[in-house]
Amino acid sequence: MVIIGAEDIKYEDLDALAVRVFLKALEILGGPRRLIEYRNLTWLPSLMSASYAVVLHEEYFKTEDEIAEFLGLTRNTVRNMLRADVDLVMKKIHGELENPEQAPKAHTAGGLAKYAYREIKEGRDNLTIFSHFIAQLSDIYGIAWPIEVLRRIKGTDFPVSKGELYDKLRGIKIGNRKFEELYDKLPDEIRSPAELLRELKRASEEA
Repeated sequence: MVIIGAEDIKYEDLDALAVRVFLKALEILGGPRRLIEYRNLTWLPSLMSASYAVVLHEEYFKTEDEIAEFLGLTRNTVRNMLRADVDLVMKKIHGELENPEQAPKAHTAGGLAKYAYREIKEGRDNLTIFSHFIAQLSDIYGIAWPIEVLRRIKGTDFPVSKGELYDKLRGIKIGNRKFEELYDKLPDEIRSPAELLRELKRASEEA
């Protein structure tokens, strides 16, 4: 299996575009308050993973296997993200399905990330005000920790040991826990930014 190496990806460019896709997806949903109202905060890491998957596929032309290896996900999960029916997902989000329980399943985070990516590529990417809004709400609601994590690890070469991440992530609040409280629950080596987000989410739920 081909594994994506450091020489294949400019991490700064990848992270920047993935975060733009993530933010655009939140904007499409109606902002952080909409997520709070509908109690959907638990799948924010999934949305971030989907954002990376879409960018890796569309910008770097990586295969499902390569993306799965890079993100630490199963091939089936990546496939579901990349093949999500955007129209179906948007109808589901906006409550436009007549019989939701009978509708075909589609990966919600994947569909959102694909739609957000398309909006960005077509020039509908005015996120300045929205990004500021998220930053102000993050301390209150704890909803923007994935963004803060990515901001602090910018430029980090993966795989990375958890010890190398300690000083960079110290003080970040993941849900109701600080990073320092979750540190011992993380694996010794973390292979990608998406795996880091997933492991932080898991550790916070187990704490």
